[in-house]
Amino acid sequence: MGNTFGHLFRVTTFGESHGPGLGVVVDGCPPKIPLATDEIQRELDRRRPGQSALVSQRREDDQVEILSGVDAGLTLGTPIAMLVRNRDARGRDYSELETKYRPSHADYTYDAKFGIRAVAGGGRASARETLGRVAAGAIARKLLAPVEIVAWVDEVGDIAAKVDPDLVSLADVEATPVRCPDPGAAAAMIERIEAARKAGDSLGGVVRAVAHRVPPGLGEPVFDKLDADLAKAMLSIPAVKGFEIGSGFAGTKMTGSTHNDLFYRAPDGRIRTRTNYSGGVQGGISNGEAITLRIAFKPTATIMRPQPTVDKDGNETVLEPRGRHDPCVLPRAVPIVEAMVALVLADHTLRQRTRAV
Repeated sequence: MGNTFGHLFRVTTFGESHGPGLGVVVDGCPPKIPLATDEIQRELDRRRPGQSALVSQRREDDQVEILSGVDAGLTLGTPIAMLVRNRDARGRDYSELETKYRPSHADYTYDAKFGIRAVAGGGRASARETLGRVAAGAIARKLLAPVEIVAWVDEVGDIAAKVDPDLVSLADVEATPVRCPDPGAAAAMIERIEAARKAGDSLGGVVRAVAHRVPPGLGEPVFDKLDADLAKAMLSIPAVKGFEIGSGFAGTKMTGSTHNDLFYRAPDGRIRTRTNYSGGVQGGISNGEAITLRIAFKPTATIMRPQPTVDKDGNETVLEPRGRHDPCVLPRAVPIVEAMVALVLADHTLRQRTRAV
């Protein structure tokens, strides 16, 4: 039913936006890996609502409970189940949606597929589902050391950050509530998001992600290529409408003589490339260079303005929006992107370990 992701490192998320709680089951995590609740909570705190004036003001502390698979601070090799209970659900804000479809939401398509849906908050279609992914991603990171994954808000509307992607650190990203490492661009983004909120509107943009120190050899030909799995992971995130790796669409404007990443032997003996237009993946397999991604997020579908729509019977009507929503999803999307990168890399790391040397 599409609720499970991965082959050897498998995660299954569960729960609805305004139900009793949400969570994830992680299966395939090796035993004896040190794992503390605080490590998972730190990532959930980066994703939770209410953390700044730029995001949804739903007040959830998103405290994680580890229900199984960990004992005395070590993983057991058995399924790790984690739960976060909802504390500030307000289903009454969505009563109008029992009969009306929100533009650009999953209300109509869920009805078309299942004939029933969780009305409050969009149920499983809500980005609140991603807290399970972020919790699982915190575990995946433990498998990946010394791989480092960092993502940030690269664009909001037509405002773009100017940074060296190879030098951005977590501290740089977390220095502002918009999670943009360029202070000047961050200030402009904050102003633009606040203006959109006051106008009852929303904004989209781009998250950039870089995975450093990924070893060569991760990825499976032909259909389970590393970049193909990364694309699926990113496009599974709510509100994502575009994905690029390496040069992406800009590479179409180059020639082969300029786009080819030329090999050389580095002083430490490793095979390296002088450029990285491939984004760290060639032939669907990692080549040891940094994996670089750009992910496009559409403007938040829920806006605080009346919008024409139809009801379940196809009658034209007007939707009067209520509830608490992000005027721009990008600041909270950063840890979600990082988590999905970690899940893909952890799964392919375990798959590579099964190969005979």
